Amino acid sequence: MKRLLLSFFAFTALISFSLTEDVKAAENDTISTEHQKVTKSRLTVGGYGEAVYTRSFYSDNMFRYSYPDRYKNSSGYGRVDLPHVVINLGYDFGHGWTMGSEIEFEHGGNEVAIEIEAEETGEFEHEIERGGEVALEQFWIQKSFSKALNIRVGHVIVPVGQTNNAHLPTQFFTCYRPEGEFAILPNTWHETGLSIWGKLGKWRYEAVVVPALNSNMFNNANWVKNGSASAYEFRVANNLAGALRIDNYSVKNLHIGVSGYVGNTFNNDIVTNEADKYKEVRGTVLIGTAEFDYKANGFILRGNFDYGHLNDAEIISIYNKNQNHQSFSPYPRSLVGEEAVAVGGEIAYDILSFFKKKDRQLFVFGRYDYYDSYIPYASAITMYDWTEKHVMTLGLNYYPIKQVVVKAEFSERFLKEQYNNEPMISLGIAYSGFFNK
Repeated sequence: MKRLLLSFFAFTALISFSLTEDVKAAENDTISTEHQKVTKSRLTVGGYGEAVYTRSFYSDNMFRYSYPDRYKNSSGYGRVDLPHVVINLGYDFGHGWTMGSEIEFEHGGNEVAIEIEAEETGEFEHEIERGGEVALEQFWIQKSFSKALNIRVGHVIVPVGQTNNAHLPTQFFTCYRPEGEFAILPNTWHETGLSIWGKLGKWRYEAVVVPALNSNMFNNANWVKNGSASAYEFRVANNLAGALRIDNYSVKNLHIGVSGYVGNTFNNDIVTNEADKYKEVRGTVLIGTAEFDYKANGFILRGNFDYGHLNDAEIISIYNKNQNHQSFSPYPRSLVGEEAVAVGGEIAYDILSFFKKKDRQLFVFGRYDYYDSYIPYASAITMYDWTEKHVMTLGLNYYPIKQVVVKAEFSERFLKEQYNNEPMISLGIAYSGFFNK
């Protein structure tokens, strides 16, 4: 694996030094007309954002799966949320060199303040006024040699799965991102690394080298989803991983895509364990996905299948349960499944297309998701049956203009018989687009 990655980097460097500047890129710098010379804007500014209200008709108590009978008559709870608000900035330097960046505020960002407590002794207090996250989701420099060859270095999206490849709120119908993939994979999955991508006729490819996931962060509820997180000011990269995506557009109105990921995740943390009993432990994560979307005659059909396998799941589960128990430890100390799976499908019809309304769209849709974030290894004693879920969603999406969508839906999670089902309604509004071109 190390030799393969070294060869990959050497090949990339060779291309960067040996290929000449792409002449066509310079042609985009200015546009000449018969009467004047018009300079094309090099700066692009855009982004996307979501606001959602949800009323859930089930308990959110942390013990609702351990003691379901206690919470079967819960009145539920309501929430308002800003799942993602993103600012996109890009710049074209010319001669094929471009820059892209995305700054993301999840759940409203975070607000932390120092205050003087007037009611006690006038002492200073550290207050968290609002939870949330601020993250640099993308920052990369790209050199484009042609449509077939682009090299991108920096903080990039790992395009594994349907949602990571199309994560804008105008690209899916549900108020929140589709639940199955969101439960088991990092989403949006972004890492600092190297990407090579291009288009060849009706095909598009992308190959990515990034830091591997961290097995210390795996858990039963989200499988490897949190493995891309880092509690430190840097991302540990003791192990590297590779991802590959291929998309095809040969059939009119149909897109088919497949993607895969492989990486060794054990000891990919700030503290490693060199004990002899862990010498052969790799914690290799293998992920494979397939997807499609079809658009014609007012209909949109989408589907996805994701499967993941974790080698050494039993050893990693025992190791994680015995992790550092200090109060500020970032580790979940949870068992993790040997496998995880997510299957989803949706169908939508634009009612306004029947009336030949081309400036607006009103989709009625239905979606089904099945996922299980904890398929245990053979000798496991603890089963966590609540991780297996079916989700049915019915709703509406109204596009008054292309860049804005208003969403409404009813959804329900169906769990195994001993647990309570989880119905909810959600209302949302979102936008996605560029403010200049």
